[in-house]
Amino acid sequence: MNASPSHCSGFSRTGLILGFLLAIFLAVFPASPRAAEELRLWDLNHSRATTLSEILPVLSSVDLLIVGEAHGNPRHHAAQLTIINEMHASRTTIAVGLEMFQQREQQVLDDWVAGAIPESEMNRAFTRNWGNLWPAYQDIFIYCRDHGIPMVGLNVPREITRKVARQGFASLTREELGLLPPIVCRIDPEYEAFLRRFVGTDGHAGAFERFCEAQLVWDAAFAVHALDYLKNQPDHTMIVLTGSVHAWKPAMPFQVHRLAPQIRQASIVPDIPAHMDRLDITANDADFLMLGL
Repeated sequence: MNASPSHCSGFSRTGLILGFLLAIFLAVFPASPRAAEELRLWDLNHSRATTLSEILPVLSSVDLLIVGEAHGNPRHHAAQLTIINEMHASRTTIAVGLEMFQQREQQVLDDWVAGAIPESEMNRAFTRNWGNLWPAYQDIFIYCRDHGIPMVGLNVPREITRKVARQGFASLTREELGLLPPIVCRIDPEYEAFLRRFVGTDGHAGAFERFCEAQLVWDAAFAVHALDYLKNQPDHTMIVLTGSVHAWKPAMPFQVHRLAPQIRQASIVPDIPAHMDRLDITANDADFLMLGL
């Protein structure tokens, strides 16, 4: 039986309303992470605004991409996950390097990516390494596990850097030095000036010198462990997730360049106005700033 004109008219109006509601729903709840708002950045090498999609070919061509964060900041971790997702989706072979995990616990990360341990055990291991911040990093870890992306611990035992911060690098025993990769803890004036610029100059000279040494131990160790991985996996691009202070070029990137100047690297740091005035930041400090986070 043919539908009456009035029936067709009602159906048309209903369809229009449903279509309008669906459009609103899709705008509020994107269908996939790739449909979410584009990650906006400032390109310090060319002094212009850009997007992650636009610079993806550049990022995919480097050996080491260092992405800074304020630990536990959900917006920063969401941006890091977006970068990991987009790099993986572009068919770049990637690994994720972690300040949050000690190198001596690498087997836990391998077991996690292989699906050999439950999330509860991974949560306990994370807490042992980095404290009670698992919820902030959970999505990144699950993404890497579900997509088979290697995760690499870059950090040194926490008791080592704590001792250096309290007593200085010279206080380490031979046994404690044996827990570190081969590094040189020598603070040059440029590195000290960078840290003073980033964190300020509060405290007496001795305390600041020990702080510099502790930061340098981290920067140098991260560089050695990342380069060791890339030496064995030269087809990978490693995306390093680390605190912003380590991602600036005078920090970990400088240590990488000092040890392996042939390594192609890029650094992305969040724009944190409390630390540095954006107008004072140049390509000598980083390659890209994450905006609006």
